[in-house]
Order: sequence, then C-alpha cells, then structure tokens
Amino acid sequence: MDRRRFLGGLGALTLANAARADQETFRRFHAALERNPSLGVYADTVGSQLGEAAIGGRIPKDLQGSFYRNGPGRFELGGERYHHWFDGDGFVQRWTIAGGKVRHQGRFVETRRYLDESQAGEFLYPAFGTYVARRGFRDNDTLNAANTNLVPLDGRLYALWEGGSAYEVDPETLATKGVKTWRDDLRAMPFSAHPKLDPQGGMWNFGALPGSSRIALYQIGADGAVVRTGLVEVPQQAMVHDFAVSSKHLIFLIPPYDLKEGKELSFADRHVWAGDGPAARPLRVVVVTKDTLKVRQVFELPPRMVFHFGNAWEDGACTRFDTVLHEGDVLKDLGSLMAGEQRANAQGRSEAVQICLDYEGRRARVSRLLGPSEFPRVSPLVVGGRHRRLVLLGSDKHKSSARLDTVNLVDLDSGKVDGYRFDAGWQVEEHVLVPRRNARSETDGYLVGVAQDLRKGVGVMTVFDAARVSAGPVALARLPYRTPHCFHGNFLSA
Repeated sequence: MDRRRFLGGLGALTLANAARADQETFRRFHAALERNPSLGVYADTVGSQLGEAAIGGRIPKDLQGSFYRNGPGRFELGGERYHHWFDGDGFVQRWTIAGGKVRHQGRFVETRRYLDESQAGEFLYPAFGTYVARRGFRDNDTLNAANTNLVPLDGRLYALWEGGSAYEVDPETLATKGVKTWRDDLRAMPFSAHPKLDPQGGMWNFGALPGSSRIALYQIGADGAVVRTGLVEVPQQAMVHDFAVSSKHLIFLIPPYDLKEGKELSFADRHVWAGDGPAARPLRVVVVTKDTLKVRQVFELPPRMVFHFGNAWEDGACTRFDTVLHEGDVLKDLGSLMAGEQRANAQGRSEAVQICLDYEGRRARVSRLLGPSEFPRVSPLVVGGRHRRLVLLGSDKHKSSARLDTVNLVDLDSGKVDGYRFDAGWQVEEHVLVPRRNARSETDGYLVGVAQDLRKGVGVMTVFDAARVSAGPVALARLPYRTPHCFHGNFLSA
C-alpha cells in the first residue's frame, strides 16, 4: 500500500474553502421545527442518553443481545448549524435486549474534532457539506466524524466514517477508546463505513478518496490483523459510499460526478452531477477479483446515484448483486433537511434492483425488485453467497414527503413482498435480520430496527417475526425520549 501516493490527493477532500456553518441555517431550522414538530428527528442532541424502554407486545425469549446503531447527533454549536445531515458528530447507541427487557444508552464518539470543538464552543473544522476554517488540521482524522456505522469484530466495536480511520468504542459502555490503526502505514487512510464480513472469517473494506482516481482495498482477518491491502485505479471517481462482496469479487458502483474547484463551495457542493445532457456519463460497475485485487472488468449502466448495496453472489458465469439506484443528484436533497426543508415524495426517483453481470457478453442486466426504497440488508448467514430474501425500507406513494415508513422483506425468487406500513406519524430507520440460533432459513429469526414516533417525539425499537412481517411488530420497545436518527448498525447476539 503506497500511503503517500494515495493521500497525495488529500487536498481534493479538505482544502477547498466553502460555505460556513451559520446562524441563518440555525434560525430557519428552528422556525420550521415550531411549525412541524416531526423535524425533531433532525434536531440537535446534547449529552448522553440512558433509559429503560416500555415494552408493547412481547420480546421473544430467544432474542437476546446488543443492537448497535450510529448516526449524526450534534448539528449545532455556538449558535450555528451545519448545512448537511452527513456533517453531525457521531452518536453511537446500544439497545440491550435481555430477559424480555430493553435498555438503551447513547453517547457521542469523542473524536479529535468533537473534543476540540466542544472545548472551543464553536465549529472549527470542515465537514462534508459545511466548510469552517477556524483552525488548521493535520489529516483526515482531525475531521473524522465517526458518524455512519457501528461494527463489532473480534470482541471489539468500531464507529466508522468513510474519510478516515475507524474509532474503537467500548462494547459495554460505548466509551471512546481511540483511533484504530490497522497497521502503522495505514494511519489516517480512508476506511469505508460499510465493511463486509467474510464467511471465511474477518472482513473486507475499501477506502475511496474523491479526486484521487484510486480506491484502497483492505482484507482484515478475524483477529483484526491486516491480511492484504491493494490499490486499484478508478478514473473520475467521486463519492463511493458502499460496495458488495461475493465469494470471488469486490463490486463498486461509480456514479457520474465531477469534482470542481471553488473557494466558495463545500465538499458536497463540489460534486457536480454529470449524468444529464448529451455528454452524460454512465454509472460504472467496477469488478475487482479477490484473488488478485485487480480490476477484472468494467460495465456501464444508465447514469444513476448509488448509496447502498444488499448482497452479491456468483451465479455460474455471472455475478449478481442488489442495490438501490437513485435518479439524479440526491446529495443536495439531503442537505436541505438541516434548514428544515423536506423534499417532496417524487415517485420513481429510486428503485431497488438486482443486477446480473454477464462477463462473456460484457453486459449488465437490471431487474427491478421494489419501487422507492433504501437501506438493503440480507441475513448475516448468506453474505457473499446465494440469498433469497432482501430487506428494504420503502416510502408510501401517498405521502407528501419522502419519508421512509414501510419495512419490506422481498422474496427474490417469486418477487412477492412481505411488508408492513407504519402510519403517518412514524419514520423508519434501517432494519436488520437476526437469525435464531441454528436457523434453517433466512426468515428463521427476527427483523429488528428502530422507528421514530414523530407524534410523541420518542425512539422505538421494533421487532418483527421475519417469517411474518406483514403481521406487524411482535414487540415495540418505547423510550421516554427521542433518539438521534441513525444511519447504520449491527446486531450482536448474546
């Protein structure tokens, strides 16, 4: 791994001057919050959380363990507010299930950024969608928000961002232990928030530095030691958030963005959508062979934006994988939430699909699975292999705002959807499949997630029977307070 060569493009990530966190965004959000209390999902969080949940229904006796979650929690400081949802400081959460009871705890990851800015009483460093230039910084880890995922591995727990190192936190108390350096020469290297566990043990991950035309590859052993690293060249690469791993390949989707220079632009605003007009660029599928860590083939699809993958598996001479495709530049839509603006529920802007990569025919064939959706997940029993169920959150086409409010389990063989729709007063977060001990199928277990009761302003853990999602939750664990809306997490069975 040529760390110096890879980080040579660091300026593309961090050295642009841009819009600052400001009092006007703060004012606009709080004025909107008074009119629309459901925006409390994106309100600022101060301090730690600790509480017991009131159980509606019954927690299954064989469901015991920790449901770890992570997402942005602090958006405001010194009377200023960030411009983008992705900017907030990481707030990690643990829902502990034991003996039919649920206990919740949450606390901020004490990153260098969080500690420095807390002490100063104001934002100091650039964030994804907001630029602040009050203090210089050494590398990406000075800017690390640790706000995207929470991943257990080998008895340890890691809070992940994507532009810098993992942060280790205590699995019991969630106290921050510090930056995780997988190897000395990998310090401060980008390390994606979406590592994939390997059925043979350990995990795979990548690090993408927009503007560098390079993606770093990591294979981490079950003991947390680095097995292999590599670099692949990917020209015109901007934001790459996730990837898929099959038994033989690593699969990346490269959305058509250009990165422009500009002293008045944030990093997010430097992303210029290049998927429209006569010169539109395609969505590229880059396939890397796990044995060699070299690019095997590149496919092209119509221009789309991509955040998340489901799973990938080898189907004879083809590779199949699930993902969610979005129309156009959705990064800016997500930014408006910080000012209290919710985008309209425009149907057709996203769809979940399965893509078949035909290497011999050099074609990528796309099959639609579900309409407007996000956060695909599969059972941990089938990662990297053949799977028959895909979890997806969906959006009710009759709602005026683009709010995720349905939980769905899609049968990939029949196309049937086993889904449950929450009513108008709820907003749903990512749900994960939790298999029973010695599970015999992907639906032999539970579907566990979090939903926000917007009317009462509280966080609720949800538990479904994975074989009967449409029957509704078998249990709701309701807290007496609101929890910050999380992006991703994982369940660790006791």
